Amino acid sequence: MRMCDILGLGLVLVGTSAGAQNPESFPQAQIDKGAEIYSTYCTPCHGPQMDYPGGSFDLRTFPPQQYDRFANSVTKGKNNMPPWTDVLQPGDLEALWAYVVAGESKK
Repeated sequence: MRMCDILGLGLVLVGTSAGAQNPESFPQAQIDKGAEIYSTYCTPCHGPQMDYPGGSFDLRTFPPQQYDRFANSVTKGKNNMPPWTDVLQPGDLEALWAYVVAGESKK
């Protein structure tokens, strides 16, 4: 294989693993931290099990390959959702993502 082919394949593999997350790929401690963050900041609008019937997004259906979309919505806000950038600490966004992807099943 040529060097540029190898590098291209490597970039594809890195992009694929970053975009699609399997619930089993997250450590339980990260999911638990995400559950705490969710309970504190997200439950009022998204409900205790991510399925609030009041019209906010049903997070149980969030595509696990769309981390960038999730991160953008959480940090910058979307529609009636405020931005959470100034509230979240380092690692909180990733923990919240782990919880959303894993769902209630691993809580």
